[in-house]
Amino acid sequence: MESDEDAQMTTDAPISWPTTNGKHKGKGKAVEHPDAHDIENLPWVEKYRPVTLDDVVSHKDITSTIEKFIEKNRLPHLLFYGPPGTGKTSTILAVARRIYGADFRKQILELNASDDRGIDVVREQIKNFAETRTLFSKGYKLIILDEADMMTTQAQAALRRVIEQYTRNVRFCIICNYVNKIIPAIQSRCTRFRFSPLPITEVQKRLDTVIETEGVKLTEDGRKALLKLSKGDMRRALNVLQACHAAYDLIGETEVYHCTGTPQPADVAAIVNSMFSDEFTTSYKMISSLKTDRGLALQDLLNGAYEYIEELELKPHARIYLLDYLATTEHRLAAGANEKIQLTALLGAFKNTVELSTRG
Repeated sequence: MESDEDAQMTTDAPISWPTTNGKHKGKGKAVEHPDAHDIENLPWVEKYRPVTLDDVVSHKDITSTIEKFIEKNRLPHLLFYGPPGTGKTSTILAVARRIYGADFRKQILELNASDDRGIDVVREQIKNFAETRTLFSKGYKLIILDEADMMTTQAQAALRRVIEQYTRNVRFCIICNYVNKIIPAIQSRCTRFRFSPLPITEVQKRLDTVIETEGVKLTEDGRKALLKLSKGDMRRALNVLQACHAAYDLIGETEVYHCTGTPQPADVAAIVNSMFSDEFTTSYKMISSLKTDRGLALQDLLNGAYEYIEELELKPHARIYLLDYLATTEHRLAAGANEKIQLTALLGAFKNTVELSTRG
């Protein structure tokens, strides 16, 4: 019989996407749902989440390899790793639909970082789910451990034996952002796939579909700003687009930067040029007033300054010195250092960079 965890998965399961003869209606577009009101209220990230492996943006080498595993009924334990918003969770959910069909939620146990996943959960909940077989169904069940790099070392150590012991009944898919936080013993038991940041062209294709379907009014400079800020993260791109669409009728570059709280490129350029050329006190006052007016943090300015400096012509030793100091300042701010002190130190570093450049 199914365990208590199986029954719980069916009651707590989120909305499952409808299918027609096992195929998705309309690739990459909003699908029909029995309750149209519910699907309209969904965040676009969920509304446009890929349903089949063919819908997954980019990563065709990964999806085709997994497709062959499924066809030969030789799916191994999987380890997906890479930056956020690159399609790791969407891929494994598409795999589950491919294997189990519309009722895939009954055959999987999905645990996220928000769940308690200490050693007790591994010994009880995961083990109980793994050691039970479902009546009237052949094959294996699937356990998805999302954000697995947040699991304690002790929990991961306990998981090693569970993975080996119950391979006949279940397959594990371990998902994380940082593979170095997964112990080597688990890595060696899984087939690893790296999900790299999505190419900007692929992000743009999916965004164009959403923009057309939702009737979003987006200017060309707004599109470029959105793609630049996404940095290959589809989730971030869709969330920013939805937020801007809710706040503004027409979305341009200014609206995108306002909505995300990111400094405008013109402001960043003015600050960096001032740090290089203006006198110390003048530059400090200008940056402080701009930060107050725009509501900016020094952390935001550092990210913008880094991108702007990449385009400037600096001598190699001066560039290395400045980039190293930007990294040091970011580290200090992350540790809770005072912003005013770090700003004055950063100004000093820019003046030193000018001297290093003139010395040759």
